[in-house]
Amino acid sequence: MLGRLAKWLRAAGYDAYYASEGTDVSDRTLTAKALQEGRVLLTSDGGFLERKPLRDGSMGFLMVPHLPLEDQLRIVVEHFGLVRRQSRCMACSGGLDAVSPEAVAHRVPPGVLRDHEGFFLCQDCGRVFWHGSHWQRISDRLERVFG
Repeated sequence: MLGRLAKWLRAAGYDAYYASEGTDVSDRTLTAKALQEGRVLLTSDGGFLERKPLRDGSMGFLMVPHLPLEDQLRIVVEHFGLVRRQSRCMACSGGLDAVSPEAVAHRVPPGVLRDHEGFFLCQDCGRVFWHGSHWQRISDRLERVFG
């Protein structure tokens, strides 16, 4: 229910797990994963409030209300005092390495290769990223939230 928020936290440089389709997303499984990996649980599902690790304080937790995405992101940023970092892969949350155009020439359209110099490769899923026209919109939104 907070998949878009997870993607934007990744864009802001935070390792945000979001269960992919077909993955067990039961309260028990998500709580166990958060505890095991030392993650903070973000949810808009009030049912999580009844889980023992939340009641006894052994796990970080934030209830995120149903609001527009930018407002949700602002709530998380302000609550945890987050600062903007180097972006992570918006698909899987992996770290991004700067790579040469030659390293990804066979994986991007010729026009992209011609028009861009900086490319990034996800360490986990192997996706290639570059600062295309969408990057300015992403950067503008993050700037509005982080200031």
